Formats: sequence, C-alpha cells, structure tokens
Amino acid sequence: MSAPSLALVGAGKMGAALLGGWLAAGVAPQSIAVHEPHPSEDLKALAQQAGFELNPPPAPAQTIVLAIKPQMLEDAAPDLAALFTPDSLLISILAGKTVANLAALLPARRIVRAMPNTPAAIGRGIAGAFANDHVTPAQHEMAQKLLSGVGAVEWVGSEQAIDVVTAISGSGPAYVFLLVEALAEAGEALGLPPDLAMRLARATVEGSGELLHCSPDLAAKTLRKNVTSPGGTTQAALDVLMAPDGLAALMARATAAAARRAQELAN
Repeated sequence: MSAPSLALVGAGKMGAALLGGWLAAGVAPQSIAVHEPHPSEDLKALAQQAGFELNPPPAPAQTIVLAIKPQMLEDAAPDLAALFTPDSLLISILAGKTVANLAALLPARRIVRAMPNTPAAIGRGIAGAFANDHVTPAQHEMAQKLLSGVGAVEWVGSEQAIDVVTAISGSGPAYVFLLVEALAEAGEALGLPPDLAMRLARATVEGSGELLHCSPDLAAKTLRKNVTSPGGTTQAALDVLMAPDGLAALMARATAAAARRAQELAN
C-alpha cells in the first residue's frame, strides 16, 4: 500500500489492537495515518518507533477504519469527510451503527460493518463482518486482511446478523470475565481465602479456554462430558446450571438484551 492508503480513526483499546496487528502483519507503517484526538503516551511512542503518521492533516485514503465510540459519530462526522473519495472503503467497528447511519453522516458508499472483540489485543480475537453491495472484491479482500491481523473473521450475509455477533462474540469476553468473578466469589463464600479463590477461578477459565483452543475437532459438549462423571460433583453442579431456568436461559436473556441495545444504538 502506498501512503496515505489507510486511515485509522480512533486508537482506543480496539483501534490500538488493530493497529498493532497490522504492524505485526507487515503493513507498511508509512501507509498508515492514525487520527486520535487524545493520543496516549504509548501511542505517541509507537508512532515515533514504527513510523506511522499520528494526527496528520486529514487527507483522502483508500481505506478508512472507524474505531471511535458510537456516540461520537455524529459530532466527529464533519471532520472525517476529508478522508473520503467516492471509491474509499469504510470499515466501521461501531456497535449498532448501521450502513444507513454511516452513509447518512459520512460520504461513504462502500461500507463494511465489523465487530471484533477484545482478545484482538493478543491476536486471538474474532470478528463478524458484513459488506454492502458496493464493496468490490478487492476491497473485500482488503477488509479480510485488516481484520484478520488480530484474529479470525466470519462474514455474515445480512447486516442484521452483526447485532447478534455483537451480542455473542463482541460482548462475550465480558461474560467470560464475569464467570471468573462469580466463580471466585462462590469459592470465597464456601470458605476459601479470596486470593486463592480468584487464582483457582482464573486458572480454570484460562486452562479451559486453551483446552478448547487446542481441541478444534472436539465439540464443547464433548469436552464438558469428558469432565463429568455420572453422579459425581460436576454432575451435581451441572444439574443446577442446566436446569430450565439455569445458565442457558440466563445467557439467552442476556444476549437478547445486548442485541436489542445494539439495535437501539442505530437510532
């Protein structure tokens, strides 16, 4: 890519994760312009070290990755217009902001909506993505390249599916971290010292996730059954978690709430 072919707007946690993935994947730093009104000291240092432009005057780019907070879009839009040409590709990771929202506020016609998640910070993220009909095959390939720099990419056939992706994998890491908190609190309530309960909970979730990662041919259900002896301690706990009003029902309600909120953000 030749400068200034790639503009990153917003370099918070997710934007910075994407940037780090691009640099690690070999995207030429001189082809990247980062626009971040409140750059951290780490971002400033990285710009000097790696050689990408930080907050240059806005100039047209072939690809614009929009990683600001959704509620900032309307106020930021006028200043972003200078980044676009009629053929620019916009990749938006703004939760809830639809293709129609983006096209109404920005001079963007070729739009990919994507929802990565925070494990992107360690290269283990997963993103769902949707491309509108104006995105060319070459731009689709570019979006795949940029998003896959921090993890896997799953393309969906409808824009509505992105709200579900947001509820499952976009917000999903928070559910897992809450599980660690809840498991540690349960251990503490049963008499363990708080620090020991937290170490056990963290290590259990970390190890279980890695086991899942290292067992691609085994279903999660199979791995669960491998832990569960009939009539044993795990079965006693699962009888509670798998009751009709147990974990599956709770997760269904929680993800439905997240999907509804994603839809509300479009308005």
